[in-house]
Amino acid sequence: MDETEFWELIDAARESAEGDPEEQADLLVERLLQLDPEQVLDFARHFEARYNRAYHWDLWGAAWVLLDGASDDAFDYFRCWLIGQGREVFEGALHDPDSLADLLEDFDEEVDGDGEELGYAADEAYEQLTGTVAPDLGIAPAQAEPEGTAVAFENERVLAERYPRLWERFKE
Repeated sequence: MDETEFWELIDAARESAEGDPEEQADLLVERLLQLDPEQVLDFARHFEARYNRAYHWDLWGAAWVLLDGASDDAFDYFRCWLIGQGREVFEGALHDPDSLADLLEDFDEEVDGDGEELGYAADEAYEQLTGTVAPDLGIAPAQAEPEGTAVAFENERVLAERYPRLWERFKE
């Protein structure tokens, strides 16, 4: 599976789910079940590589603004959700986290921002296909600390200055 096929699966599931992250995860599992186990592992590798790439302080700060706070777990689930938004939103957010203010048409913190189930879709599909737990993907885990410079999450002035568009749209 190449990168284009990976994003096509993500996009098709999101569109069919009409943006509901839990429904998207269920639909993604259904689509992955139509593949062979090696393709499911390829999908898992693509997902994990992007999940690790998103482990960045700047992105965590953006999640903090969007979600009105983001614990370690909430940021993990946010990164899964961000992948689920598709290539344009994902890459745009990595390049400039503040651009999420422009990239997200709608954002409801009650529903959006939590893609925990998306993170398990490949594992669930692999287990259903093979009856066994997915093997190690051979991808180095994310570093212990996020990339970049730490963000003072509790300082609203710092957040407003660092993420002016997000702050204006979601906090004011």
